[in-house]
Amino acid sequence: MLHHLSLGVADIARAAAFYDAVLAPLGYARVWADLRPGEANQAVGYGTPGGGDRLALKHRPDGQRPPGPGFHLAFAAPGRQAVADFHRAALLHGGRDNGAPGLRLHYGPNYYAAFVVDPDGHNLEAVFNAAI
Repeated sequence: MLHHLSLGVADIARAAAFYDAVLAPLGYARVWADLRPGEANQAVGYGTPGGGDRLALKHRPDGQRPPGPGFHLAFAAPGRQAVADFHRAALLHGGRDNGAPGLRLHYGPNYYAAFVVDPDGHNLEAVFNAAI
């Protein structure tokens, strides 16, 4: 259904470093960047290597606010270790813990996820939901 999603960030360099680190374990990469210093419309895009973007970060230093309660962005992970690596990378790059890696049985018998808050306050999840 979704073609892509864009998030506003206060510091594009900080956000790009964070997302480079947390998305790599999930198999996603920066697929484009417009980071011309001094330009107002700096942005980066993430997706599968060699493909188009599914997530764009847009520099919005004034008035940037994350979506309100109830919104979070869940990334598909290729396995449980990738979920743990996502969580660890987030904490090492300025994110906050919002739920350590583990099974979430209330979502299903195989729902393995971790939750973090990025440096701009966006709620993120990495999830692997398959029998192992």
